[in-house]
Amino acid sequence: MLREALLSVSRSEKLRQIASDAPPVRSMVDRFVAGERTEDAVRATADLVASGRLVTIDHLGEDTLDVEQATATRDAYLSLLDALGEAGLTDHAEVSVKLSAVGQALPGDGEKIARENARAICERATALGTTVTLDMEDHTTTDSTLDILRELRQDFPGTGGVLQAYLRRTEADCRDLATEGSRIRLCKGAYNEPESVAFTDRADVDRAYVRCMKILMQGDGYPMLATHDPRLVEIGGALAVRNDRQPGSYEFQMLYGIRPDEQARLAGQGERMRVYVPYGDEWYGYLVRRLAEKPTNLTLLARALVSRG
Repeated sequence: MLREALLSVSRSEKLRQIASDAPPVRSMVDRFVAGERTEDAVRATADLVASGRLVTIDHLGEDTLDVEQATATRDAYLSLLDALGEAGLTDHAEVSVKLSAVGQALPGDGEKIARENARAICERATALGTTVTLDMEDHTTTDSTLDILRELRQDFPGTGGVLQAYLRRTEADCRDLATEGSRIRLCKGAYNEPESVAFTDRADVDRAYVRCMKILMQGDGYPMLATHDPRLVEIGGALAVRNDRQPGSYEFQMLYGIRPDEQARLAGQGERMRVYVPYGDEWYGYLVRRLAEKPTNLTLLARALVSRG
């Protein structure tokens, strides 16, 4: 019940303000978020690349409320890409973009605005020798996001997409997208979805993840297995062997600040290990969703919010 309650308020500005002043929450932010500035993201990326890991960077923000904010987010990504290029990191780092952060949720022409902003980001990324992955958000945006992904891939075939295993539709989406050259990140999903569209039992979500992973690993695309679960990592490695996948034809992904020793271990074994690095001042919703995945941390956050409230 606590997890569902906090997920439902992960976009609360009031609670964000309370959390900003709570020392326990600030320490969690420092663990899971690289910082608030572009240079913080570049510095964290350089450290990870030096350790043999790959990186994808998310400029935090979602549910953009006006065109100016969407444009500012686009420009932040362009500046980030330029900074990565100047630091010589684009061979090892890409960016992840939430379409709602670049205008998708705006009334009227929101989808068009998001598409144009994402296109500008893809153009800059391509010019600098790297790629973009379109993050997936709650289930109401899935069709729109996949439509924009298909359009962008016509000109930028390396654009990656994300599928969430807990959605009941995702096995079918995996079959559609397990095509040659298709970069697909498979994650469990972290939004508070209704049971009508998503599996809500943890064991059911795990089973769905394995089914989806099998489809992607058997296909002709490039699976990106985003999981911290040791069992799922082991199954992913076994599926790579079973399907004669060569090193470099798939990768594992984990979040910044979560299981860093395991990240280093996988990279040391020659696996492609990519770390999802978030940065920016819009960290509250991201942090709540991450902590909701670990009950002990979630309880700590809840206590901090209650004490400050």
